[in-house]
Amino acid sequence: MLCATSRFLAATALRAQPRGRGPAPRCRRRELHFPGHPELPLCDFLTGQLGRPSVPAGRRAILRRGRMPPAVGGGLAGSELRVRRGRCGSQAARAVGPDVAVEAAARSHKRPAPGSRHFEAAGRWALLALVTLLSFATRFHRLDEPPHICWDETHFGKMGSYYINRTFFFDVHPPLGKFCASLGSLLVPFAYLTVLELSKSLPAALLTAALLTFDTGCLTLSQYILLDPILMFFIMAAMLSMVKYNSCADRPFSAPWWFWLSLTGINLAGALGVKFVGLFIIVQVGWNTISDLWHLFGDLSLSLVTVGKHLTARILCLIVLPLALYTATYAVHFMVLNKSGPGDGFFSSAFQARLSGNNLHNASIPEHLAYGSVITVKNLRMAIGYLHSHRHLYPEGVGARQQQVTTYLHKDYNNLWIIKKHNTNSDPLDPSFPVEFVRHGDIIRLEHKETSRNLHSHYHEAPLTRKHYQVTGYGINGTGDSNDFWRIEVVNRKFGNRIKVLRSRIRFIHLVTGCVLGSSGKVLPKWGWEQLEVTCTPYLKETLNSIWNVEDHINPKLPNISLDVLQPSFPEILLESHMVMIRGNNGLKPKDNEFTSKPWHWPINYQGLRFSGINDTDFRVYLLGNPVVWWLNLLSIALYLLSGSIIAVAMQRGARLPPEVEGLSQVLLRGGGQLLLGWTLHYFPFFLMGRILYFHHYFPAMLFSSMLTGVLWDTLLRLCAWSLASSSLARGIHAVGIVSLLLGAAYSFYLFHPLAYGMVGPLAQDPRSPMAGLRWLESWDF
Repeated sequence: MLCATSRFLAATALRAQPRGRGPAPRCRRRELHFPGHPELPLCDFLTGQLGRPSVPAGRRAILRRGRMPPAVGGGLAGSELRVRRGRCGSQAARAVGPDVAVEAAARSHKRPAPGSRHFEAAGRWALLALVTLLSFATRFHRLDEPPHICWDETHFGKMGSYYINRTFFFDVHPPLGKFCASLGSLLVPFAYLTVLELSKSLPAALLTAALLTFDTGCLTLSQYILLDPILMFFIMAAMLSMVKYNSCADRPFSAPWWFWLSLTGINLAGALGVKFVGLFIIVQVGWNTISDLWHLFGDLSLSLVTVGKHLTARILCLIVLPLALYTATYAVHFMVLNKSGPGDGFFSSAFQARLSGNNLHNASIPEHLAYGSVITVKNLRMAIGYLHSHRHLYPEGVGARQQQVTTYLHKDYNNLWIIKKHNTNSDPLDPSFPVEFVRHGDIIRLEHKETSRNLHSHYHEAPLTRKHYQVTGYGINGTGDSNDFWRIEVVNRKFGNRIKVLRSRIRFIHLVTGCVLGSSGKVLPKWGWEQLEVTCTPYLKETLNSIWNVEDHINPKLPNISLDVLQPSFPEILLESHMVMIRGNNGLKPKDNEFTSKPWHWPINYQGLRFSGINDTDFRVYLLGNPVVWWLNLLSIALYLLSGSIIAVAMQRGARLPPEVEGLSQVLLRGGGQLLLGWTLHYFPFFLMGRILYFHHYFPAMLFSSMLTGVLWDTLLRLCAWSLASSSLARGIHAVGIVSLLLGAAYSFYLFHPLAYGMVGPLAQDPRSPMAGLRWLESWDF
């Protein structure tokens, strides 16, 4: 690397000159071949493919106004001089001129024989098969261990049974990931093909494949029923199809172009359909598309009609198609899950009315609320739940030591309340009493059916929300005090109006303090069973947190009406489900004995995640990246920023670089820039997130950093080899460097593989442990 840097700096020290008329720069012929083109010496290939042609300045101006490659992601397919096929081909040929045509003809005799090309293609397919086989072998080895469920398999395995039974459930992620089997083994060949397309270098692609194959973290994620390998599959598939359609830019609207463009849209829908993290790859593809369209718009040889066709094709394949597929996954999801289940309470009453087995499905209940009715009261803010109480008291020091009142997301008998008049204890359901409806502005009492305590508030501070008042259950057999009285109001209605079940939006105003009953949405500690806090807020502003509706309604003295008219449309269901998922994501809390992490921990492999086992006798699986691979990736990012900045500044200043350096620089800036963008988009947004974060959230970014490592080190080694006079020594340096990195990754995998495949026995501090001496950081808790 040092020799490459010194050689490059010497080249950039040359006086910057305008590129005018004159012969193409000459270079020493070496037997160092450019990746993907072994039949041509590196100098000849770069001079023909990436070197600046010997074209008069006027003609060069015409070329520069022509079709330019996408800003990133095209690899060597994007050269400044691109001859178009089809209608535009003749225009490009005329713009190039006879001198370039002669030069191209002079090089035509160097093309390899058909047999040589077939042999090279067969070799590439053989390497791809080897990479794929090794990936599957490492992922399927000891797949049946451990025999018990690990970490989030508890949730996602259970969700599979819900689909089989068609039972509705709630998850904070979109539904597509639950339909798929583990696809983690295909990440390695996808990364191999992506790097090969970006760099045209087999060594770079092989190095990338080795880094991902021998990473213990990727292996661990791929062996369990988790969403992460499925998400990464679609991210990598979208990345691969994007660079493939970039490489077809000289054949627009051809069958391969349409295929890869459409496949990109399909994979974008898949990534977003598994987790919302899929938005990051959508941003990357969107940036690439905007850049491509901008260059097309500047191509004066293209008519506006042709530019419009390009724009329409991308709208159809990258916007309409993904949205249609994404929406279709939800349609299938809701069609399959049509039975009531544990997720009902997260959704609105109207949503629940469509679920078979729910007490609201095809139900007939009294329409208007009356005294003596047994009801459930549901908060209108998504994922808040039902007004709830239980026999447990608030702990010492948390307001008054009275019965807890919370909101609970699930159906439960402790959600039932009896609505009574504030000034009498007589039973309204007594047949001798006439039916009396509850009206807007009435003063009422809500008596908890299971414990016979009244809904109560006072001037004590709420448990979690300062300046709000505590809400409790108080009294004995419905007898309490004046702090149990509430005025019921229907939002946007006049005094005297009846209250309709499900339809009326109501508020409860505490008569003594004047505060409004609501839920802060904050999760109570373990003493509150991690249910949501209920408070009485003195701020009377109308928000969804303080607005409720009556859902269940039992009153034998009233006639019933059908609730079929309440079932929502599909757009309403789709919108509501997304609102609930977003809120659910923000409210996630860590489980017992679970280590959360911060984004700055991830690239340095600071702390892993225990999947299974904490004792010597347990089968222990620990999610930790291969430290050699991860720290090499981190070093590569720093080196890329340094070397890429030097190269970009030199090229911007017009420094005359040798053709070999210029060609490799294009690979590094374009291909490496696309990968660095992917790493940035999949890493830095986590710093802005307020939700709980885990180590596994970094793995999509880790895929991009590994691909960047493959491109960077292959390029640096080639630059170092180019600076030497001996071609045999140059090939040797490049080969030794690549092989050393491959062996380093493989050997470190041999050392750390017990973390991924599982181990039983003493901990790492014990000399008898297979991991003894490998706890390089104190934060590694295996």
